[in-house]
Amino acid sequence: MAVHGRFLKAAAAASMVAVLTAACGNGGGDDSDEQAEAGTSGVGPITFAMGSNDTDKLRPVIEQWNAENPDQEVTLRELPAEQDGQRDTLTQSLQTESGEYDVFALDVTDTAYFAANGWLQPIEGDTEVDTSGLIEAAVDSATYNGTLYGIPQNTNAQLLYYRTDLQPEAPANWDALVASCEAAEGADVDCLQTQLSLYEGLTVAATQFIHSWGGQVVGDDGQTPELDTDQARAGLTALVDAYQNGVIPPQTDAFTEEETAQAFLAGETMYSYNWPYMYESGQSDPTSQVQGRFEVAPIVGQDGAGRSTLGGYNNAINVFSENKATAQAFLEFIISEDVQMGFAEQSFPPVLSSIYDDEALQQEFPYMPALKAALENAEPRPVTPYYPAVSKAIQDNTFAALRGEKNVEQALTDMSAAIDQAAQ
Repeated sequence: MAVHGRFLKAAAAASMVAVLTAACGNGGGDDSDEQAEAGTSGVGPITFAMGSNDTDKLRPVIEQWNAENPDQEVTLRELPAEQDGQRDTLTQSLQTESGEYDVFALDVTDTAYFAANGWLQPIEGDTEVDTSGLIEAAVDSATYNGTLYGIPQNTNAQLLYYRTDLQPEAPANWDALVASCEAAEGADVDCLQTQLSLYEGLTVAATQFIHSWGGQVVGDDGQTPELDTDQARAGLTALVDAYQNGVIPPQTDAFTEEETAQAFLAGETMYSYNWPYMYESGQSDPTSQVQGRFEVAPIVGQDGAGRSTLGGYNNAINVFSENKATAQAFLEFIISEDVQMGFAEQSFPPVLSSIYDDEALQQEFPYMPALKAALENAEPRPVTPYYPAVSKAIQDNTFAALRGEKNVEQALTDMSAAIDQAAQ
C-alpha cells in the first residue's frame, strides 16, 4: 500500500521478479516516440485506474471534475488492492497496447518499470505539467533516465516518534540518539523500534540508513549498483550495529508497521520510526499509553536529519490514450490547491508543498511541520525498472547481516551482485 507504508510481503514481491524482468526492454524506440506524439490534443472521456484500497480519497475528486467538465468525464476503474495485482493488471493491458486505462495511479516504486517499457507518456511538450510547487523528492520518484513520466498525487515519509516524558527534545543526529538510550534503559523500555521483518519495510529501513549516511543503492541509470562506497558501508553498518548491540531490540526482526505501532502505543519504546498514521492513533486511541507524551521529528542521520524513504502514488498517462489533453488537465487538477488540501484533511499527505504551511491544518494535524521537513529531505526508494528484484536483494542481504550470517561488506557485495543480475 502506498499511503501508510503497509507493504508487500517479500514472497509476493519475489514472485513478480521474473515477470517484470521479462517485460522490461520490450518498449522504447521509434514506435514509442511516434505513440507519444499521438493523441496529445485529444479531448474527451477518460478512465482513471487506481488500487481499490485508496479510491475513497479520489471519488470526491472525480465527482468534482465531472461536475465541472461534463464533456470530459472521468470514469474510475478500481484495480486490485495489492500492489502486485495492480502491476499485473496494468501490464497485461499495456502489453496489448490498449488504451482502456487513460490515467493510472502507480506506486512510486513502479513508475520506472512502466516507463522503461515505453508505456508512459513523457510529461513534456504538449503534456507538460508545472511541478515547481511540488515536493522535489516526490517529483524525483516519477523521473526515470532524466525524463518525467508521472505527476505525484500524494506522498509520505517516515518520522521519528519520541517520548517527551523520557526525552524532552528530539536527538540532533544518530550519535545523539544512541547516547540518549540510557534514558530508555532507566525507564525499562526499548530505545528505538522500527520495521526489520523480511518484507518491503526492511527495504525502507535499509535504504533510509544508506541514504542518511550519504550513500546510494543504484545510479541514475536505475541499474548500476552504487553500494561499494564508504557512505553505503557506514549507513548499513549503523543499522546492523544498532540491532546487534540492542539500540534496536531483537524482536523488531519480526516487526511490520503494525507491530511497531502497537508497541509504541503500549509505551514499550522511547523512539520509533513509523509513518504519520501512527500519530493520530497514539493521541486518540483509547488504549494508547502515550497520549500527550510524544512528539515527532524527521528521522536522524549521521550529521543531522536523516533522509526518509518516500511512499505515495504517481499518476501517469497511458502512452496509448487517445485523449491525452484531457488526461493532462486531470493530472493538473489533482495537484490543485483545493484537491491537495482535501487530501491533507483525509490524512493523505499532499505533494503540494504550500499545504503544509496552513496554520489551521497544522492545528488539526500537529505532525505536519515535521512531515514537511522530512519530505523536503527525503529520497525515493531506488528508481529502477527492476525494483522487485532490487528490493529483494536489499531485504535478503540486510536481513542476513542483521542476523550475523554475513558481515556488512559481504552483504553489500552480494546485494550489488544480485542487482547486476536483475538488470541482465
